[in-house]
Amino acid sequence: MSLPNTPHSDLETLIAAAQQGVLDEEQFFSALLDAQVFMPILDRHAIAGFQDSRAAEPLVLETEEGNRVVPLFTTPDRAREFLRHYPGYEGGLLAEFRWVLERIGSGIGISMNPGFDNGFDLEAEMIDALRDANCVE
Repeated sequence: MSLPNTPHSDLETLIAAAQQGVLDEEQFFSALLDAQVFMPILDRHAIAGFQDSRAAEPLVLETEEGNRVVPLFTTPDRAREFLRHYPGYEGGLLAEFRWVLERIGSGIGISMNPGFDNGFDLEAEMIDALRDANCVE
């Protein structure tokens, strides 16, 4: 990817701290819930480029193992190169991770900053457990 792996946001600083062992898992996930993420969605401009978050259709990919995954990014800049391979998904929403968690379907994982060292993957089971543990509906 063209952007360096140095932190470009508070969330990337949080990820780096977790990867370096400065934060434990509980601290990381607690902070992650309130962190802002960029979720690529199908670009349907309703009014002058604005998206209706209620009708957002996120990009969902299938892994080689047949698992469904939603790619998320710490900033829109991190998504640009990746999304060149997915026409129609150039736009997206900035939202709290908790909001995404509330709306993502059961059985779907998340890949944060795919292709970058300062990213991570969460299997569908982990997403379901996070949702249950945090009383997210």
